[in-house]
Amino acid sequence: MRGPRMSRTHVRSGIALCAVLLVAACSYKEKASDAGGLAYAEGAAAAVGDANGALLAYEHTVGVQLDRAAIAPRLQAIRSACSDARFGTCTLIEAQQSAGDWPQARAVMRMAPDAIEPMIALAAEGGDTGERSTRAEDLAVVVRDNTTEQDRLTKEMARLQAFEARGDLSVADMIALSERIAAAEAQLEAAAREGARYRQRIDTQLLTVQLRGRDGEQGRSEIGAAFREFGATLATGTAWTIRATAFLLPLALVGFILFAALRALWRRRRRG
Repeated sequence: MRGPRMSRTHVRSGIALCAVLLVAACSYKEKASDAGGLAYAEGAAAAVGDANGALLAYEHTVGVQLDRAAIAPRLQAIRSACSDARFGTCTLIEAQQSAGDWPQARAVMRMAPDAIEPMIALAAEGGDTGERSTRAEDLAVVVRDNTTEQDRLTKEMARLQAFEARGDLSVADMIALSERIAAAEAQLEAAAREGARYRQRIDTQLLTVQLRGRDGEQGRSEIGAAFREFGATLATGTAWTIRATAFLLPLALVGFILFAALRALWRRRRRG
């Protein structure tokens, strides 16, 4: 009698496991529940948004014209202010500089909203702000969807772990359950990382500062470069003229011969 009773127990546990896995799989298709909406509301309250409930991620771009000699020191000052968090939380994402006749530099930072204006003032000190643009992206929908996804996966994990605590599972059931728990954990970690990226974009703002030489200095630099390159330009033009002459000379010779032949033929017909 024990053998059939154990078989019925395994069958019942297998059916229960299938039911749990089926519920977990079907939960992918669930809409946002009340708990999901509450989690979103809590996240929205802590985020930077507007009166309409939008969760905005801001990106600023500023162009500054400076004396050429001041570009490199100014870039260094911006980097130092960011690394020291002088105006608030700041992370330097990119910094690049080019020298030569048209020096320029570029710095990209992610920083606290209150630090944007002081950093722009530092970058433009003693210079001219050529252009400035601000772009905002509303992340409310993706944040809500991400919050709902994390809530769903958390509930699924709780159901699977509760089922795992049962002592009447067969080896095959335990293997299938472990695989499902591992997959749910991986999905939950990925959703949490994605949510953290959204939160970072909302709580901080992206600032790109482009440093260039003044227009007048660039014009004088171009004139100076033209004088310095006069000899090389003259040599290049002379070489191209010689090559063009050598290329066109045979064509001119053939054209002259054809012209002379046609002219002689035309005169002969007039005499005839």
